[in-house]
Amino acid sequence: MRERLPALVSILLLIVLVGGTWWAADYTQRAIEVDPARRATHEPDSWAQHFTLVRSNELGIAINRLEGDYMLHYPDDDSYEITVARAVGNRANSPITVATSDTAVMDQDGARITMQGNAHVHRLPDAERKALDVNSEILIVLPDEDVVYTDIPAVVVNGNSTMRGKGMRYDNNTRQLEVFSASDVKISGQDRQERRANSSNN
Repeated sequence: MRERLPALVSILLLIVLVGGTWWAADYTQRAIEVDPARRATHEPDSWAQHFTLVRSNELGIAINRLEGDYMLHYPDDDSYEITVARAVGNRANSPITVATSDTAVMDQDGARITMQGNAHVHRLPDAERKALDVNSEILIVLPDEDVVYTDIPAVVVNGNSTMRGKGMRYDNNTRQLEVFSASDVKISGQDRQERRANSSNN
């Protein structure tokens, strides 16, 4: 019996140690208040003033730039709300486009910019085409695709021609312009002559 006594004492001490550790851990968890899980509300978590965001291609060449007076970031949908927005597209082999608006929302990991309030997109002229201007209350810019579109009324000024309609889409890669439900179209005779001259040269 005397030989077993040290072993029994050791087992008893081990049981007491395990039990005490478990009690201390349980007491600590109950004593400390745990913050409730954060609710996913649409509240900003960061901001910036007079900022410039630049996106580059795989070669490190800047292709898109977004500027604004003020920006708020919302973590629930990872969107950015911008005041006095200016988005510039500068892709190789495509005319430069400049989009401006009173406010804008950038979401979808930067793949979509919704320009709101006095929205305007200006495509600079190139050797083959005159400047293109699109005006609407809302214009959606897809920087990765180099496309701008809207489903609401818009005014498009292409060279000396003016088109008014509900809905439009312009692809800067292909230079294709579509105006849906056109209500007022004024095609300049000068633009027609220039198109014929360009077609005959090609």
